[in-house]
Amino acid sequence: MFWIILTGLVPSFLLVLLGGLLRKRLSENAWQGLDRLNFEILFPALIFTAASSRPIDPGQLLITGPLVWAVLLLGLGLGWLARPFGPLRFLDFAGGWQTAWRFNTALGFVVVSALPSADVSLYAITIGLGIPMANIFAVSALSRGEGLGLAVALRKVALNPFLLASLAGVAVGLSGVAIPLPIMAPITMLSQAAIPVALISIGATLNWRALGKLDRFSGILVATKLVMLPLAVALVAMAFGISHPIVPVLVVFAALPTASAAHVLASGFGADRQLVATLIAQSTLLSAVTLPVWMVVAEGLAR
Repeated sequence: MFWIILTGLVPSFLLVLLGGLLRKRLSENAWQGLDRLNFEILFPALIFTAASSRPIDPGQLLITGPLVWAVLLLGLGLGWLARPFGPLRFLDFAGGWQTAWRFNTALGFVVVSALPSADVSLYAITIGLGIPMANIFAVSALSRGEGLGLAVALRKVALNPFLLASLAGVAVGLSGVAIPLPIMAPITMLSQAAIPVALISIGATLNWRALGKLDRFSGILVATKLVMLPLAVALVAMAFGISHPIVPVLVVFAALPTASAAHVLASGFGADRQLVATLIAQSTLLSAVTLPVWMVVAEGLAR
């Protein structure tokens, strides 16, 4: 099982490394342009595709929704504990703060597919419900960091491409409508480019000397995402003897490293890109150690 996870992570690590090698081949404006392309088009396409690719049973929303949102809210609360140790400018802190609750959707599919007890369709529902709330939290925090008024901040949240793509994808999944192939095919092609472009951009932005150096700020955020959230899910499941099929999916969901989209969103708002890129790299790297552990725990809870 460890090798399955490692195999899933190695391509991502190689793309981040490629970005580091290409750092000086493109100008700063070019890298920022790639981030804007990802923010406005590529990642929204990925989010929509992931959320709409499988039919969603409305009855499952009543069980899955509150549980997923509780995990995200716990991440938000625990991540706030890092505030005294973070950047002075709130916008930069907000860029890093979001890594405490956001999750790597694509890696989740790899992990869930490797678990005999996990239902991929339940994972699709989980991310379909989790992506909108995670983005509402993140965009709200970053909007506050920009010093926007309430009306402007609400408008920015409502018009955020990630949020719109999430809501549209969940709506399509609930409707059961199959989007015609000529329309869906280009959206899928765009979605396939999102993660590679984001990982290369992260590598170009990353301060490689800081990659393995965890301070109190990054340590709290990374530990929240990789340890505290899945631990909380596992403890609640054991305490109440819950054996619902959502349990292993929720453990894996909570244990996922933070999303590379956090870097794209932070860049779009003008937050410190290098700080977020380093947090993403630390979270992803350390998840190679923590994820196999939580996969074993998830399997044990499913029995």
